[in-house]
Amino acid sequence: MTARDLPEKVCAACGRRMVWRKKWAREWSAIRYCSDACRRRRADPEGAALEAAILELLAQRPHDASICPSEAARRVGGEEDWRALMEPARAAARRLVARGEVEMLQRGVRVDPSTARGPVRLRRRARG
Repeated sequence: MTARDLPEKVCAACGRRMVWRKKWAREWSAIRYCSDACRRRRADPEGAALEAAILELLAQRPHDASICPSEAARRVGGEEDWRALMEPARAAARRLVARGEVEMLQRGVRVDPSTARGPVRLRRRARG
């Protein structure tokens, strides 16, 4: 079996892709988090607020328009404290991508949220 053939899941806390590991073989169906840090953090009310803010911002725009995760962070954290919410906003975006509700873009091209580095944009999933 090659690495490409291994089963994958998405972490419930950070939204990053997890690949099957031998130590998880017996309990693969019960694995939800990629690390102990994500297990401790779990899904918090702040993350749910960020997800809701992302969806609300996208609903206010034309279907093919995009937003920056910082817009959701500003909406939830206010103009003063939004920078601390940037990584949680990106995690919320990754969870929405995993559920198929939004797409993550860089330079107008859809990217894998688990490997994307640098500035990203979010838009509603393309119809069809």
